[in-house]
Parts: sequence; C-alpha cells; structure tokens
Amino acid sequence: MAKRALLSTIFLAALALPGTAGHSEESDAKPILQPTFEQHFADFAELPPAPEPGPRVVDLETFEPPVEVEPAGTPLGTGVASYYGKRFHGRRTANGERFDMHAMTAAHKTLPFGSMVRVTNPRNGQSVIVRINDRGPFTRGRTIDLSRAAAEEIGIVRRGHGSVEIELLD
Repeated sequence: MAKRALLSTIFLAALALPGTAGHSEESDAKPILQPTFEQHFADFAELPPAPEPGPRVVDLETFEPPVEVEPAGTPLGTGVASYYGKRFHGRRTANGERFDMHAMTAAHKTLPFGSMVRVTNPRNGQSVIVRINDRGPFTRGRTIDLSRAAAEEIGIVRRGHGSVEIELLD
C-alpha cells in the first residue's frame, strides 16, 4: 500500500513540473471545437426520379386478392366412416403405395384410386379432404375407412366410427 502511495505522489509531482507532458504554463489554452450534428453527416445527392411502373406491376390501391373457392363436388350421400392406423402403418395399400397413418388418405370399395373426397362429420361440422389409395372397408355397414390423421381431423377417433357425409371432388 505504501508503494502505491509513493508512486502516485511521484506521478502527481511530475504533472506539476513545468514543460512536462507537452504542456507549458506559458501556452495559451485554445478551446477545442466540437463538430455540430449536421457536420457529422456528408451531404447526400438528391435521389433520381422513380421510374414509371412496367406492365407487370400490381397497383396495391386497386388490387383485389383472389378468393379461395372450395372445390366443387358431387355428393355421394351419407355413410359410416371408421379408421385404420398403427396396425397397417407401412404395409402396402391396394394401389401399391405404403400406407401412412399420418397422411390424409382413405379406403373406399368402388371409387377410383387418386379420387379426392371431402368427408364431413355432421355432428361437429369438421371436414377433411382425403385421397383414395386403398380398398375397403371390409366391415359390414361401413362406407369409408379413413387414415388415423383424417379421422382425428373430423373427430371420430374416440368412438372408432361415425356418421359422415361424403362428397367426390372434381
């Protein structure tokens, strides 16, 4: 501690000596001028005029976004839907692809493979669009077998089956 005090005393004495550290008692103190706010920024040139819009430019003042229209369909009536899932996951379907219980697919006895069908649960109004990729159901009284994901979407997983409205999409 004494060593530190001795060093600070020597340092303060050196500052008091005339002519040290580039300062002299005889020199006049000149004020340091600080630049103004405007002097910190260079002048920018004026922007050129905006070009005329081309033929592919959209006028946002008059633009009307397209309205998404539900695909038109042909009602096929009502029936009972069930679902299949884990037991068949990864197995081949009737059209040759592997069954994915997480995809929006279904099995139907007569509709062509690749047909898109809207299945609606009238109890809650939920609907799902599925692609037919398998044959079935093979249980009497059932009209369509949905993948587990599609069945969850319309809320029939808990009961295992439910009454649905089926519509073939164009």
